[in-house]
Amino acid sequence: MYYIGYDLGSSSIKVAIVDAETGANVIALNEPETEMEIVAPQQHWAEQDPEMWWNYICVATKRAIKESGVDASKISGIGISYQMHGLVVVDKAGTPLRNSIIWCDSRAVEIGDVAFKGLGEKFCADHLLNSPGNFTASKLKWVKDNEPDIYNRIHKYMLPGDYIAYKLTGEMTTTKNGLSEGILWDYINDALAESLLFFYGIDKDLTPITVDNFSNQCEVNNAGAEATGLPVGIPITYRAGDQPNNALALNVFNSGEVAATGGTSGVVYAVSDVLKSKESSRINHFAHVNYSSSQKIVGKLLCINGAGIQYRWLKDNLASNTYEEMNAKAEEVPVGSEGVCVIPYGNGAERMFNNKIVGTHISNLNLNTHGEGHLCRAALEGIAFSFVYGMDILKEDNAEIKVIRAGNDNLFRSEIFSKTVATLIGHDIEIYNTTGAVGAARAVGLTDGDFKKFGDHISANDHVMTYKPLGNKAPYQAAYNNWKKQLELILNN
Repeated sequence: MYYIGYDLGSSSIKVAIVDAETGANVIALNEPETEMEIVAPQQHWAEQDPEMWWNYICVATKRAIKESGVDASKISGIGISYQMHGLVVVDKAGTPLRNSIIWCDSRAVEIGDVAFKGLGEKFCADHLLNSPGNFTASKLKWVKDNEPDIYNRIHKYMLPGDYIAYKLTGEMTTTKNGLSEGILWDYINDALAESLLFFYGIDKDLTPITVDNFSNQCEVNNAGAEATGLPVGIPITYRAGDQPNNALALNVFNSGEVAATGGTSGVVYAVSDVLKSKESSRINHFAHVNYSSSQKIVGKLLCINGAGIQYRWLKDNLASNTYEEMNAKAEEVPVGSEGVCVIPYGNGAERMFNNKIVGTHISNLNLNTHGEGHLCRAALEGIAFSFVYGMDILKEDNAEIKVIRAGNDNLFRSEIFSKTVATLIGHDIEIYNTTGAVGAARAVGLTDGDFKKFGDHISANDHVMTYKPLGNKAPYQAAYNNWKKQLELILNN
């Protein structure tokens, strides 16, 4: 038997089929070959057509079945991962009333700020664990205020993954996890955040039926089967946003375990069983994939916009044009880059600095003694230091860090980067070769509650290597302290 998993991103649809017994990846692919279109009707807006997502889901599913040679009748369950915070609104026939307002659209920022003050910062911190911010609930309020004709025709609102589940099954459902990602979950009442909906003047009945994760949420109907080639009647048993799902794919379920990603931007996602936060703006909190009424587990997410994009910029603008060459030159330079510091926040406003635009800064560069290797090492160290700085914020906000697990992406393939983080944090960094679609597919089997077996499959199939803290921490700590001094000068300017 097999499981199939989807990862609905904003650039492409990824699909994976795994062996149900061993968790081994049978096939993983994506559609389209180029990136999906993002529509920007105005500056800082970002929208996508939900029907485009569905079309690529169908194409990718048929490709995966055909290219893998898997007998479709032996696919027994579906898992879905998706871009977080998006809004899809449909009428009674299930037809989208407008394009989805996706995660990187910032039109509702002011709406969220007004709610944060109107409901009260303490109320939001206690009940929502977040500022309402620019998330799904605030985007729905924007539709209500600016497109009343559309709002009045809404039958249900959904997260992007909810819409794909609907297209497969004909049932409009959501999860506690999804509601939390839209800042629509009240952690004290363990229920829909009716207080925020009331503040926004939104009818709570627009919310779909809530189903539990790792359960038979809904089943593929005839229309879904005909469009995709999947068997009629197989269940969707798992649904989660991309960052919680990334943590699942890395076997991160328990307090003290941390999932990290180091792509264009960076994310540190720490799992915690403490539902208290004094950082409801700088840190986002979401019900983790294994959240339940009896086990309230949350993910504390800290985003670093200026991460891999900094190193890519250097690659594109220095004489070296490969990461391998840059890493080799960086290895020739001692820890601390002989004083050169790179502050890597050149990718827009940084949430962990309360949305301040910090920018990229290169400090202490001596044109007589420093060269390309110094810049390369300083950039890797600067990004590593930004991860450590973010983890320090998390630790000050009730997060415990025992182990860090990360995907095998560009930054974590760098020995300088990974050893710098591991040494300063004082914990191992375990590297795994996995994807969101593979994680979603494997999660289908978690209806049995056997998280240990799930983790064993990940270790057996995906573990690449482990970076351990180095014995001599002193030069790394000195370099980090010097970097923080440069950062504080910039922040206080």
